[in-house]
Amino acid sequence: MSTITPQILLKAYAAGIFPMAESAEDNALYWVEPEERGIFPLDGLHISRSLRKRVRQRRFDIRIDTAFNDVIAACAEKAPDRKTTWINQRIKSLYGQLYKMGCCHSVECWRQNELVGGLYGVRIGGAFFGESMFSKDSGASKFALHALVRRLDERGYTLLDTQWVTSHLRMFGAYEISRSEYMHRLRLALKLECRFFDPF
Repeated sequence: MSTITPQILLKAYAAGIFPMAESAEDNALYWVEPEERGIFPLDGLHISRSLRKRVRQRRFDIRIDTAFNDVIAACAEKAPDRKTTWINQRIKSLYGQLYKMGCCHSVECWRQNELVGGLYGVRIGGAFFGESMFSKDSGASKFALHALVRRLDERGYTLLDTQWVTSHLRMFGAYEISRSEYMHRLRLALKLECRFFDPF
């Protein structure tokens, strides 16, 4: 089994590739470099009326990095609409180390002090690489995505990578660009020094 350290992982992201596993039960990892890459427009996220209403009502409390391990564990759980998951123990360990290094973050939705949704991803320069999200309360993951996009946009980030575009993500404005265009945007984003923890 090849050795992948957190440092190698960061270099891989900076080179436009990322790791995945075949399943949660398989501890092997392989590198992925899609021909087309999914990204979110940081200045044009599509927000439904119902989500706007939830945001105005502050239905969920947004917290950052207070329960990273719980978020990645929840993302790895099987669900009725997700029979399998690619997040294995090795992924959890590597990204947990990146979190301790300050390079990986969780955006969490809490309701009555219960974690009900969220997402996590890797941050380098002005780029954020979204990894996975989960929801145990209607709209919680959408709420977390909205909070993430707002935070990145206000702090000068220029790239929010979603890896692939699903029909679900397309509803929010995610779209695909070619590998060459992605690498161009990534190189520009990596030159930036963007903060993440300033209050909204």
